[in-house]
Amino acid sequence: MLLAAVASVRRAPPRHLTVTATPLPWCYGGLLPTPERRSLMKPAILEAHTAGLLRRHNWLPNAAAGVVVGVVAIPLAMAFAIAAGAKPEQGLYTAIVAGLIVTLLGGSRVQIAGPTGAFAVLLAGVTAQYGLSGLQVVTLLAGAILVVFGLARLGSVIKFIPESVILGFTAGIAVVIWTGQWSNFFGLPATTSEHFAGKLVEMVSALPALDPTTTLLGIVSVIVIALWPKIPVLGKVPGPLVALVGGTVFVALAQPTSVATIGSAFGGLPKGLPALTLPHFAWSDLPDLVRPAFAIALLGAIESLLSATVADGMTGTKHDSNQELLGQGAANIAASLFGGFAATGAIARTATNVRHGGNSPIAGIFHVLTVVLVLVVLAPLAAYVPLATLAAILFVVAFNMSEVGRIVRIARRAPRSDVAVMLITLTLTVFADLVIAVEVGVILALLNFFRRMTAAVGVTELETGSSAVTEQVPAFKDVLVFTIDGPFFFGAVDQFESALLHTNTEPKAVIVSMENVPFIDLTALASLQDTIEQLRKHEVVVALCCTKPKVAERIEKAGIAEGLPLPATATLEDALRAVGQRIDHDAR
Repeated sequence: MLLAAVASVRRAPPRHLTVTATPLPWCYGGLLPTPERRSLMKPAILEAHTAGLLRRHNWLPNAAAGVVVGVVAIPLAMAFAIAAGAKPEQGLYTAIVAGLIVTLLGGSRVQIAGPTGAFAVLLAGVTAQYGLSGLQVVTLLAGAILVVFGLARLGSVIKFIPESVILGFTAGIAVVIWTGQWSNFFGLPATTSEHFAGKLVEMVSALPALDPTTTLLGIVSVIVIALWPKIPVLGKVPGPLVALVGGTVFVALAQPTSVATIGSAFGGLPKGLPALTLPHFAWSDLPDLVRPAFAIALLGAIESLLSATVADGMTGTKHDSNQELLGQGAANIAASLFGGFAATGAIARTATNVRHGGNSPIAGIFHVLTVVLVLVVLAPLAAYVPLATLAAILFVVAFNMSEVGRIVRIARRAPRSDVAVMLITLTLTVFADLVIAVEVGVILALLNFFRRMTAAVGVTELETGSSAVTEQVPAFKDVLVFTIDGPFFFGAVDQFESALLHTNTEPKAVIVSMENVPFIDLTALASLQDTIEQLRKHEVVVALCCTKPKVAERIEKAGIAEGLPLPATATLEDALRAVGQRIDHDAR
């Protein structure tokens, strides 16, 4: 569910690209695209107004879609709030405040935001340690970080978090959500252990003492949620809502004393809208809250951008990644000030919005109004909502998040290194901490990427007569020509130095063709300079050729071009003639 659009994210084209025909000052001429023009970020409500989507004829289909999404969002918001260690009304507050701001200020016209399962595990840990005030502070900090991400235009960068890492921590979150709801689903006492393994042992040991009525209600709720969509006509009504209403009616009529409800656990839902409140916290706790806040911001950015990309594929539009991050940041800041907690773009709710005809922020506004109406009018009835039914909803959400089939396929077919990263991330998410899992997973994925990049870079010797240029220019004895194929970065330094400094001959000249080098980093520049100096000490003439303009500019700024017989952008033919003349001159 969370990862359905990863592949399309990575193939997403840039928003604006201008191609101009310009002669290149290097070997083989051609066309080079100019840098991507930075478009002005514009909130979704203004984009919709410009596109004419706020006109009167467009209101009815969007209003209908918004009501459907609001109905879907209500049980999910309460369930995710309980899973995060918060009160059920806080989930509704989050759906209202964050949902409205993302609808108006986000980067997608159809994005629906609110509480999601991805945050539940991380937020539950914060709530357990720092309380509800700490939860609000973390949400506030995460919102500020998201705003910084947006202002720094990191939207296009965040999309490229490795899929193995996303799969791993998403599946891990699903496992923790599933096991974390056993107490509500089976009517068991709350666990006392702080770690997953300890909690699992406690719950398994307590299973013989499960409450039959609560367990039966949970099982029936799961069956209803899973099978209701398959019923003709009636299947259009969201399954979670049917299960929620059915469970609530059963409790209200039968009044089973052993079944825990929102009323018995939380005292019911307060009637009315949330008030502006500043979170209270100890300044000494602030440094400890930064790490989970950063993890929440990163996780929220990933999920919201994936959700927006899914919506793009369904509507044929293109979202603004940076504006989306700004909207998500503002939404989280506002949610923390109105009693809510972390929110992000919800893929399932956004897809539901589009499938039911939503194509503008009008749908998101009616989604919010629907939640507000339920909170204001039907709040007293929430006291009868059974926690077993909310746990059943989370069971189904966790199963969809886990993507078991996809995990199995990838484990069988993907490269072993990617599978290892995925499994390590999953294991750390379950048994350690989500923050640690994301950090370790990203680091391992980057190391794996560098290993592959290093293996892909080639430094090879060009044999005489192997190219048209060397056939046209008279070959000079003791002249070696090397080509670098691939990015010249710190991972390729060893190959480069080994090839040039450990030859089986004693050349009089060395030419390095950098035609296929798209970029060069600081380590490679230092290695290039050191290698040239060592070769010069042995009276070897060194020349660079066929270098792309940007790479040549960096070489020149580093002072490496000084002392070379010709510019680094020269052709291979010119380089061969130049070193030949230098060899002849030195021989005299």
